Amino acid sequence: MKQLSVFIENREGRLEDVLNLLKEENINIISLSLADTSDYGMLRLIVSDPQKGREALKENGFSATLNDVVAVTLPHKVGALQEILHVLCKESLNVEYMYALCTKTDEAAIVIKPSDPKKAEEVLHAAGVHFFAL
Repeated sequence: MKQLSVFIENREGRLEDVLNLLKEENINIISLSLADTSDYGMLRLIVSDPQKGREALKENGFSATLNDVVAVTLPHKVGALQEILHVLCKESLNVEYMYALCTKTDEAAIVIKPSDPKKAEEVLHAAGVHFFAL
């Protein structure tokens, strides 16, 4: 799965500018994570059309990239997240960051940025983990 990552200045209105551009391009936001420092923010998004979103943002002066991430579903139960992370840890895969997705089911979903997304997909698939689909 591709994640759209955008560097935004940490000032009033910049997040709205990004969201407005995506709206104008008819791109749906599935999930997002925003982390900030004193000078800038890192906006990470799962969107309906990441390539189109990246192009629109770049055309409007934003620094935007696409990153490979893995999105999986897991049951709402104690230990479910730990079980998935254990699969990755057994294969020496580091989790650089993660954030939650909203679903319409009784399952949870998370986006994971592992050190090797392709290998992570392989080992999670082999472990029977279900992947989130747009």
